[in-house]
Amino acid sequence: MTEMKSSIMVIFGASGDLAHIKIFPALYSLWEDGFFPDKFFIVGFARTDMDDETFRKTVFSALNVNCRKKPISEDEFLNFSKHVFYLTSKYDDGSSYDKLGGFIESKAKEYNISKNVIYYLSTPPSVYINVIDGIKNANLTSYEYKGENFSRIVIEKPFGYDYESAKNLNSKILSVFKEEEVYRIDHYLGKETVQNIFAFRFSNAIFEPIWNNKFIDHIQISSLESIGVGFRAGYFDKAGIIRDMMQNHMMQLLASVAIEPPAIFDADDIRNEKAKLLKSIRPLSLNDVKNFTVRGQYDRGTLDNKPVISYKEEDGIPANSTTDTYVALKLFIDNYRWAGVPFYLRSGKRLKKHKTEIAVYFKKLPYSLYGKDGIEKIKQNSIIITIQPNEGISINFGAKAPGFKVDIEPVNMVFNYKSSFKLTPPDAYERLIYDIILGDQTLFARYDDTLIAWQFITSIINGWSKTETPVFPNYEAGSWGPEEADGLINADGRNWNNA
Repeated sequence: MTEMKSSIMVIFGASGDLAHIKIFPALYSLWEDGFFPDKFFIVGFARTDMDDETFRKTVFSALNVNCRKKPISEDEFLNFSKHVFYLTSKYDDGSSYDKLGGFIESKAKEYNISKNVIYYLSTPPSVYINVIDGIKNANLTSYEYKGENFSRIVIEKPFGYDYESAKNLNSKILSVFKEEEVYRIDHYLGKETVQNIFAFRFSNAIFEPIWNNKFIDHIQISSLESIGVGFRAGYFDKAGIIRDMMQNHMMQLLASVAIEPPAIFDADDIRNEKAKLLKSIRPLSLNDVKNFTVRGQYDRGTLDNKPVISYKEEDGIPANSTTDTYVALKLFIDNYRWAGVPFYLRSGKRLKKHKTEIAVYFKKLPYSLYGKDGIEKIKQNSIIITIQPNEGISINFGAKAPGFKVDIEPVNMVFNYKSSFKLTPPDAYERLIYDIILGDQTLFARYDDTLIAWQFITSIINGWSKTETPVFPNYEAGSWGPEEADGLINADGRNWNNA
């Protein structure tokens, strides 16, 4: 791995859950593994009233719960914590940003460090604009120090609420930062298996030639959770699964598995191909929205032999909520590679199993040497790319079972990260933060990717507003989702991979 440049990271919302659960554990792991330079410091910027020592104690506690390697050595953390500071600040107060600027100035001189500053927005989306305006008005991107400088901004999802709001947010960001300084983070893209999709396709001669509509029957992309909304009720009830998962994670997974080979493995080329792919998704008419999408909301049910409450009974959820906690949709990509191949996407909460996977199903043989019984018994060949929880890839094919009879049975060849490489992959945030400091945008969404995805998803949301809302709840917690979702794929003679 390349050594990272001396840098300063400002974490807005540093006292919040995301910072403590994901960002600081990733930063500490990178530092512990030797990827941070000696000259760096981290500034927490948030409303909670704390001094440096109190903040460091909260970070230490969070690391012992959430870090990949536990327990955390007090001596090692003491060395790390010398680089960690905290400013009690308000997001809508100009003087807070002036104070931040003065702090960066003084600490940069104290550490003898170039003012390479990364602004990480780990805040509620409602304050994004306040933070961007604060950075701009305090001139916090105008650094000149020893001839070397950069400023970058990291934006967490959700990036906007719909197409228009995403467009406005992009305009606001690009009035302060250049596109090459903007990192729209989607943690799915930092997962090893998602990155391995490119290696799987583009470095193996046995797969890329068959990755097209001549051989592939259909592709399923599933991101299923057994948990409910938890502490995110306030945000989730305004967003629903369509905004929380479909617009970002699911569209990025779709683009990763379906893009054309880039000319070179380069951030611009890869993101160019992703934009072309997303542009090729067939727009949905109002009739398509009715026929190709399914909404759901979970009712009471049972998970792990324990009763769970319905969505409307969760803390902070209105009793009359019509927010979707499950969405399934069918779409087509209109280009030469994928013409006629249906893609089925589904995502939801309080489902029977927690898994994120891409299932690629190949066309059945047109003729069987083993007669009618044989062709009916032989399953479709498939490649299952498991992104979580057990990262790996399995290939399903038919083989003759031992014995005197010719009996074809399905078998699996399985690649698993932990067993193959004898190590636990780094957390996605470790890889993404590493790339942010390096300045590598390969695993981050570009502005046009984001807007194209929002345009497609907004057309579904607008279509729903013109159709009758289903009677919610319409699936039990602990099930695989609404019956209508099964009907969506069953109508085409196919089934969801519910293994």
